Amino acid sequence: MNISELRGKNQETLNKELSELLKAQFGLRMQIATQQLSNTSQLKKVRRDIARMKTVINLKDGK
Repeated sequence: MNISELRGKNQETLNKELSELLKAQFGLRMQIATQQLSNTSQLKKVRRDIARMKTVINLKDGK
């Protein structure tokens, strides 16, 4: 996910995608806990996407 793509989206879309990413993160954490996840780098990617999303949301709120 690119930061410039996120900046072009509206607040409602960003919040919806953020909630989807948080659900995905929860699912990945459960898979790690039950040792079903073989590619643990997926969790790192999702965490970074969440951070990007929150950063863009906070920047849009400040304007």
